[in-house]
Parts: sequence; C-alpha cells; structure tokens
Amino acid sequence: MSDYKPTIINKYQTINKTSESRYWRSFKNPILVNHLASINNIAFNPINPNQYAISTNARILYYNNNQVKKTISRFKDTVFYCSFRSDGKVILGCDGTGLIQLFDTESRSILRSLKGHEAPCRVAKFSSNLNIFSAGDDKTIRYWDVPTETCIKRYDGHQDYIRTGVISTNNPHLFISGSYDHTIKIWDSRTSECQATFNHNQPVESVLMLPGGGLIASAGGNQIKIWDVLNAVGGSQHQPIQTLSNHQKTVTAMCLDGSNSRILSGGLDHHVKVYGLEDFKVLHSVKYPAPILSICLSPDDTRLIVGMSTGLVSIRQRQVKPQEALLGNQKKEKLRNGSYKYFMRGASHKEDELDIWVESKKSKNLKKFDKFLKKFQYGDALDSVLNTRNQSPVIIVSLLQELIHRDALKLALSNRDDVSLEPIAKFLKKYISNSRFSPLLIDVTNVILDMYSSVINQSVIIDELFQKIMEKVKEELEVHEKLLECLGIMDLVFNISSRA
Repeated sequence: MSDYKPTIINKYQTINKTSESRYWRSFKNPILVNHLASINNIAFNPINPNQYAISTNARILYYNNNQVKKTISRFKDTVFYCSFRSDGKVILGCDGTGLIQLFDTESRSILRSLKGHEAPCRVAKFSSNLNIFSAGDDKTIRYWDVPTETCIKRYDGHQDYIRTGVISTNNPHLFISGSYDHTIKIWDSRTSECQATFNHNQPVESVLMLPGGGLIASAGGNQIKIWDVLNAVGGSQHQPIQTLSNHQKTVTAMCLDGSNSRILSGGLDHHVKVYGLEDFKVLHSVKYPAPILSICLSPDDTRLIVGMSTGLVSIRQRQVKPQEALLGNQKKEKLRNGSYKYFMRGASHKEDELDIWVESKKSKNLKKFDKFLKKFQYGDALDSVLNTRNQSPVIIVSLLQELIHRDALKLALSNRDDVSLEPIAKFLKKYISNSRFSPLLIDVTNVILDMYSSVINQSVIIDELFQKIMEKVKEELEVHEKLLECLGIMDLVFNISSRA
C-alpha cells in the first residue's frame, strides 16, 4: 500500500498553448495607424526609450509613445530606407533620386547630403560613426566618408537591382548585399573585391547577419535560406545549410528579436512567422490584414511594429512583468551565506555521467480521489471529482480510464439513485461530442444504459438527461452525414477539374 502510484492524468493535444506561443500572444491590443502610402522601412533608435521611425512616401515619421512626434520631409521622392546611428543622435534616409541625407534627431536639420547613386537608393547603414554603406537600383554599392561627403569605394559586382543589405555584427568593415540577380555577396571596405557569393535562386528581398557572425539568412521568393559564412572562400558559391519554406508568398522583410534568439519574417501572404535559431522551426505565426513590407521588434522586446503595402502600421505592445524588469535592470547579487539563493545554488545543474545520485523517498501528497482509490472506494472517488466545482474534464476522463483499467467502472456506477446519477449524466451530456473524449465516454454511456435501462421512466431528471444525450448524439450524426456529403461533392469537383 505504501507504493501506491497516483492516477496518471492523460495529456491531450492542445493548440497554441506552448510557452513560446503565450509569449508572442502577449503582444496584443494592436494600434493601427493608416498612412497614404506603403510603409517601406521601420527603424528603432538604439538608445532608450527606443523611439522608432518609419519611411513612407517622401517622408520619415519619428514616433514617440505611438504618435508622430516629428516629420522629416526634406526629400523630393519616395524614402525607401531609414536608420539610426549607434548613438541615436543622427538618422539617415535614402530616396528614389539616389540621395542620402543625414539629419539631427532633435532639430531635424540636414547634417550631410551624399550624392552619387544614379538610381533609387534602397538601403543605407552606418558602418561606423564616420562611414556609411549604401546600395540601390544602379546595381552599385558605395562606401562613404561622412565628414567629407565623398564616396571612398564603389563596388559593381551585381547584375541587377540591389534591394537589401546589412552590416556584419562582428566586423564593421563587412557589408552583405542582396540583389534581384538572385545572389548574396559579402564585401570588405578594406579590399576592392567580393569576398563570397551565395545563389538564392530567387530575387533577394532581405538579408540578416545571425548572432556570432557565422551565418547569414536571406529571404527571396517564399523561402528563407541559411548560409554558412565561415566556409565561404574567394567568392565561390555554396549550398544553404537550411531552407525554410513556411510562407505562401514572397518574404519581404526579416528582423531579429532583442535577445538574438528568434527570426521574425513578414511576407505578402499577410503573415508574420517566428523561427527559433536552435532548429529553425516555426514557433508562432500571426496574420495581418494586408501584405507586409517591413517589420521591426524593439531592442527591449516590448513593441512589434509591422508596416503594410496599404499604408497601415500595426503596433503591438507587450507588458513587461515586474520580475522581468527587475532581472533586466539589476545585476545578479553575490550569494550570501544562509540566503535562499545560497541554499538553492546548483539546482539547475544538469547531471553528468560521473554524478552519484542519492535517492530520497518523499511522502506523496495524494489528491482526494487517489486517496479513495487507494482504499478501493471507487464510487466515492468518482463522486469526489464530479462534485468538485470547475473540475477539469481531463481529470474526470483520466479517472474513468483508471476505473476501466481496474475493471471497477460498474462498481463505481452501481447502487445509485437519480440524485447521485445526475452528475455523471450531466458530464456525459456536456462532453460526449468532444472528439478528444468521445470514444471513452461512449463506452461509459453504454455501461450506464445497460445498468439502468430497467429503471428508465422512474425519474424525470434522469429521463431528461438521457434524452438530451441521445439528441446530442443524433446532432453529431447529422453533422457527420453533411460532412460526408461535402466530401463527396468536393471529390466530384476535383475529378471533373483534373479531367478538364
């Protein structure tokens, strides 16, 4: 009796109940702001409080507290890209004329104007506080000296429009470009030649340098491909180490989260998908009302901004828990002898082959129905879960399964009057049509009908419940018949279309 094993609670499949899904669902209460033109780019200021800017039409809109704080409209054509300097004091924008302009974040005054691109400039990024990489539809990449407003180097390796680019996270001299000629190329400001080339086999819309600097993610068509940079030598072409094909239409934008452990991608299929960098599997997906052109997540992981082709901007916010804020703002305290953390040190240690386990028997705190089962009081065990308010149906079904395994279901249901039979009849009526429980509950219903068929019509309450159970079963059968009819019609349509 001392080795009694508690009842095993069955685990049924649930949808979107993982901790990862709950985290991304916490970005809620979206604020929708409508603009006149498509949202080409979104950029967060790297300095707290991480205000953000969007480029749309011939303007850069600077947001604060989800409202437009400043407007920079010193452009003559569509602004395709904007980004901040590392100190957050300077913002740059590039437009359809090929002009790159630098502005003071506070006063909005023009600090520098870089002229040289002969077609729309699509991307421009600070390599350092004094240098900028830029690329555009003139198929060139240019490396600029900001103080003198001159182009130091020009790279002409691409054969089609260059629509995306990114600076290496580990080396400010490296620039990765993506072009409509289907290639991703790595450039070094200290040399004049391409360092490596990757063939995406689709026009490239976005590129990312992943944490560590050893991997690149490229987006083109409906695929995201992961490339190994460390094995790329001398401009030769290589095969991707991973291909992600979870979007139905072209992937237009990608970004990393604040912890650099997730990739977020947005596409023309209206979806934003979240990938884990451990195995590159989809962890979450969100649908938006229009095709997505730009996406950005704040450095503190509290705001998700998505820009769409219709001019719609979606701002989703996540409330930071006090514990999370405390951990983010305070350093780990030094362990003090006698403190709780001191006694809990090593609790997260993972076992090793040489570790010696010392077994210790702990008293088991049995639940009420387990205590009755231990005493072979099967009827009382069933009543204890049926009469508990807000009891999970999974626990009740698991107990019924345990009673069947013990061949004690009839003992638990026997010798009942209409009052004690009513709770189990109500439970069957409510959940017999649930696909997760129906196979088991149908068997339980048949057992009850066999046991109490002789006393039917002796209690109005029980007769009504049994009648409602039968009506629910009848409704389910009618639904199944209609579904089968629909399947037959669909098969006929598919056969006709395939022959045509």
